[in-house]
Amino acid sequence: MASWQMDGDYFETCSCDYVCPCVPTNMAGKPTMTWCNFAMVFHIDRGNSDGIKLDGLSFALIGHTPDIMGKGNWSVGLIVDDRASAEQKQAITTIASGQAGGPPAILTGVVGKLLGVESRSITFKKEGLRRSVSIPGMLEQTCEGVPSVANPAEPLYIGNTMHPANSRLALAKATASHLHAFGLNWDDTSGNNNGHFAPFNWRSN
Repeated sequence: MASWQMDGDYFETCSCDYVCPCVPTNMAGKPTMTWCNFAMVFHIDRGNSDGIKLDGLSFALIGHTPDIMGKGNWSVGLIVDDRASAEQKQAITTIASGQAGGPPAILTGVVGKLLGVESRSITFKKEGLRRSVSIPGMLEQTCEGVPSVANPAEPLYIGNTMHPANSRLALAKATASHLHAFGLNWDDTSGNNNGHFAPFNWRSN
């Protein structure tokens, strides 16, 4: 198994109302719509897999859960930065799918179907409490952190979670979610849907 590491930033939006019931119930809560569509986006600041540099690349995990997340049977697709070489794409695919161990390995117990792997242009932006991504033709999403009254420059957080990105997540609201990828279609601009963001620091086992 490869020796690897990744450090960077992650964010997501999903089709559940804010606050999503999945995280605070340890994936035992019923999704708002009884099912859930989600998109988790990762930008790698520094990364390496057996000597293959992954610095500056991004990837997105797109998924659908038909019921309570903890029951599994997720359908998941992966979008990899089109600037990645064949070696880099393979390394990211192996890591993001959980096959290389580390924090993403939790996904192997809940993913029932791989919808595919695509290479696309990915533009990831981080501005204060705002996170956004543009993957033309597949994903356009933005979330805004919910500011704390105690310190408006910082968002509210939920901690000690089992989330693979980070055990401590910022609470955010999705301001726009447009997903049309791998047969999944979802559009929302209500401002009521859930979002999270956090730094991520992954290592192989």
